[in-house]
Parts: sequence; structure tokens; C-alpha cells
Amino acid sequence: MEKKVLITGGAGFLGSHLCERLLTTENCYVYCVDNFFTGSRENVQHLLENPKFAVMQHDICQPLDLEVDEIYNLACPASPPHYQYDPIQTTKTSVLGALNLLELAQRKKCKILQASTSEVYGDPLVHPQKETYWGHVNPIGIRSCYDEGKRCAESLFFDYSRSHKIPIRVARIFNTYGPRMHPNDGRVVSNFIVQALKNEPITIYGDGTQTRSFCYVDDLIDGIVKLMNSSVPGPINLGNPIEFQVFELAHEVLQLTGSRSPIVYKPLPSDDPKQRRPDITAAQTSLEWTPKIPLWKGLQATIAYFEKILSRETP
Repeated sequence: MEKKVLITGGAGFLGSHLCERLLTTENCYVYCVDNFFTGSRENVQHLLENPKFAVMQHDICQPLDLEVDEIYNLACPASPPHYQYDPIQTTKTSVLGALNLLELAQRKKCKILQASTSEVYGDPLVHPQKETYWGHVNPIGIRSCYDEGKRCAESLFFDYSRSHKIPIRVARIFNTYGPRMHPNDGRVVSNFIVQALKNEPITIYGDGTQTRSFCYVDDLIDGIVKLMNSSVPGPINLGNPIEFQVFELAHEVLQLTGSRSPIVYKPLPSDDPKQRRPDITAAQTSLEWTPKIPLWKGLQATIAYFEKILSRETP
């Protein structure tokens, strides 16, 4: 039977890939809902001719009523420049948006998945990060609108599960990259690639020894779909457990692009985490999910995407 699926944030980086996946391999009718603050119609343009796909412009801070069988909540700016642009709205999106979608799930008696984040762990004192770790978050810092907003959303999901028996799924997503990233989102992969392709200085904040774990978008979408189709409420870490120092990423990008960009160092932003690496034991055992795409291969596809984007800007 064909499922009707709502994806909020559906025109964003992750959301557009999820729309594509559910349409092509999961036999779903997909409602893509986005307010287009960071999402783009261009990301889903190739899906518009599909009769099982519909796009709606809507802000989830306002209630929504659709006949659906599943809900994926991916709505929220996810990069620091975007979520810090209007921090109050970012918190509203995480909290009021979660409330509105949980109310919809309660009315329709359907499953709902929350795209949470590794940022709930803050600047961690435990490494790697397990789901049992409660985190080390500054509740009043410049990143707190996102960090605490997502933590509150998780709390709401589990309270609705306990109080109203709603089948929930909570995914804690670690650094993800790939085609359709916003070129100006301020994240390290897109920053480095764009700077390298323009032969501009590659900017490393801090001394470059801080670590990140980079998961290619196709692997991440596989994990999200497996989580939704499982009986596991979560929270479940989804990310690549292979850890890289930031300056290692910079050198990999320089090598793959053949760029002449020099590397420059600037001060580390406030509350920027020093380490990021997921413990994915739970995902491996309960979902049989492990990322498969190595960094170099994912970077090649991402670089090719940004080359096309930048070529349009060149007169």
C-alpha cells in the first residue's frame, strides 16, 4: 500500500535527498513542506513532474493538517551562520515546530521521526559520543538556540511517546556532506571546497587539530529510512565514526581540486566543539547500518556539484 509521507524541510540539503529516496525506492507519496529560508526549490525541481510529489510553502511554527502515514521532521536551519541569523526563530522552529508536528502525529496516529543533531552533546567531555551521554552544552551561548532547541525537541518527542503512545524515532545526525549543500552555509566541507575552487585562502578556525567525522549524504539517508522503518525509538547516532582533523580535510580538498589556495588560520568561534565522533554501535546492531562511502569518494561528488554551481556564477 502506498504510504503518504510528510517531509518538513523537504527542500533543504537532507530533505531533498530524502524526498528523492522515498519517491524512487520506497513507493511513497511525498508531501514536501518548506518555508524556503535555507531550502531551495531548485533542490527538488527535478521531482516536480512526479505525480506522487507535492511541494507546499509553510512554516511549521504554524499548525499543519495533512492526511499522512509518516512524518519526517527535518525543518530547521542547521549551519551556524543560518541558525544564528535569527536565533529566536531557530528556537521556535525546533520547539513550536516539534509541538505542531507531534500534535499532527497524535491526530493521525502515525509515526514521526525527529532529525536531531550531534550538537545535543555540545563541546563533549566524553569521546566518542554515545547516546547515553547527556552532553556538555552552554545554555546561553550563541549556539544555544540550535543546541537547546534540538534538546527540547527531543524531550517533547519522548514526552509525547510516554503520554500519548505516539511511535517516535529520534536520529542524532553528525556532520553530513554532499551535493545540494548550500555554498554559503558556513560548514567546513562547503567552505573548503568553495574556497579551493576559487583559489581563495582556505580558512581554518583554531589550529586545525579539532576533529570532525564526515558522513556522505547517501549513507545518512539510508540510516534515516532504516530508523523510520524499524521499531527503535532512539535516540540513535547516525554519522561516520572515522575521525579526521580539520587540517586533514583541508589538505584532502586541496589535493582533489588541484587548488593553489593557501591555508590561513583564524580564532576558534565561541563554544565550537573540539571533538566530534559518533559511537554508532546502536545503529550497527539495531538497524544493521554502517556508512560505506569513504571521504575521498564523497568529496569527489561534492566537488563536482560545487563546480557546476560556481560555473553558473562565472560570466
